[in-house]
Amino acid sequence: MPHTLLSLVTAELAAPADPRAAAMAGALAAQYPDASRAVLFYGSCLREKNLDGLMLDFYLIVSDYRAAYGKRWLATANRLIPPNVFPFEHNGLIAKYAVLSEADFARLNSPAADNVSVWARFAQPARLLWAADDLARQRAIAAVAGAAPTLLSLARPMAQEQDALSLWGTGFTLTYGAELRAERKGRSLSIVDADPDRYRRFGNAALAQGLPPSPEPDQAAALWRVLQRRGKWLSVVRLAKASFTYAGGIDYLAWKINRHAGTAIQIKPWQRRWPLIGALTLLPRLFRGGAIR
Repeated sequence: MPHTLLSLVTAELAAPADPRAAAMAGALAAQYPDASRAVLFYGSCLREKNLDGLMLDFYLIVSDYRAAYGKRWLATANRLIPPNVFPFEHNGLIAKYAVLSEADFARLNSPAADNVSVWARFAQPARLLWAADDLARQRAIAAVAGAAPTLLSLARPMAQEQDALSLWGTGFTLTYGAELRAERKGRSLSIVDADPDRYRRFGNAALAQGLPPSPEPDQAAALWRVLQRRGKWLSVVRLAKASFTYAGGIDYLAWKINRHAGTAIQIKPWQRRWPLIGALTLLPRLFRGGAIR
C-alpha cells in the first residue's frame, strides 16, 4: 500500500539525527521557556557526519512573538519581516536559528505564503528534534507536510514534463532564482539528484493526494516574476535586519555579501558601532555583484 505524504513527512522528521544536534535543539528551546513549541533541524548539515566547524541551521517555532521576547521591538520585527535570525553555540557547535510563530510557520509552508523561503526549505529533508508536547509535534508535522504540495503546484504550470522528478527540478530552479544564493549554478538540480528516490516517493505521494490549484501558465510566469523580485528584496531587508538583531550581525552581513558578490569586505570599527548604518553602506555591493536584478 503506498505511503501518504503525511506519513512520509512524519517518518522523515522523526528519523535519527546527530545526537549533538538533538542536544543543541533542546538547549535552544530552553532559551525560550515560555514560548518554545518545536525545533527543526534542516540544511546541508543533515548529511554531514562531522559537525565540528560547520554552521548548523535550525528553525525555532514559538507560540507567539510577544511570549518569545522580552523586547517589544524584536517581537514587532519578527511579526513584520519574519523570521528573526540569531546565532547560537552549544557544546562546541555553532548554529544560526530562525524564529517563527506556529501560525506563521503553517502559513509560510502553504500557498498563502508571499515568498518561497520557508516552503522551499521544508520541501527538502528536515528533522523535528524537539517538541513541547504532542500537539506542538502534530502542528509542526502538518505545516511541513504543506511544503511539497506548495512547491509542486507552483512548479507544475512552468514544467515541460509533469512527472514528479521534473516538477521538483523545475520548482527548485525557480526558488533558487527567488532568493539570494551563493551556491554554484546547477545547485538546485543537484538537490534532487542527490536523493532521487526520496523526491520520487514524496512527489508521487503529493500528486496522489492532489495538489493545491495551480495558476494558468501565463499567470504562473507572472507570479514567479513577482516571487523572484520580492524574494530578493526580502533577502536584502532580512540581511539588513540581521545586522541589528544578530549578535555580530554586521560581520554576518559582510560574510553573506562576500559569498554572494565575490567581494572581500572588511568591516570597519565605525560600522560595528553603528550596525544599521553600516549595513546600508554595504548593501549596494549586492547590486554591483549582480545578486539583485
